[in-house]
Amino acid sequence: MSEDTLLLDDDLLLDDDLFGGETETVASPAETQAKPVRDMQFFSHLPVQVSLELASAELSLGELMAMGEGDIVALDRMVGEPLDLRVNGTLLGRGEVVEVNGRYGVRLLEVEASKLSTAGN
Repeated sequence: MSEDTLLLDDDLLLDDDLFGGETETVASPAETQAKPVRDMQFFSHLPVQVSLELASAELSLGELMAMGEGDIVALDRMVGEPLDLRVNGTLLGRGEVVEVNGRYGVRLLEVEASKLSTAGN
């Protein structure tokens, strides 16, 4: 690898606000209370993967290979318990399945407040 292809720290100019980074300077108490509100409108159009997790089970590979048609896998949830709603693999909340005009949907029953409260910071 030649010296021309190496990047130095001075070669990278990154905007701390773009990544939500903090500076290493110590702020006064007045500065820490008055954080500017960031405009998150840009992020509202980014696609995310939303999935519903009904329940799960842990099986050995041997148990899985021995299964046949008609066998039942016992899941870790009871009938009627809410589903987990995951966004990009992270738990956002819980809900229940509903049917609207012939399509399945989810009604949110609870939302992980900590996940949403930090989204705008």
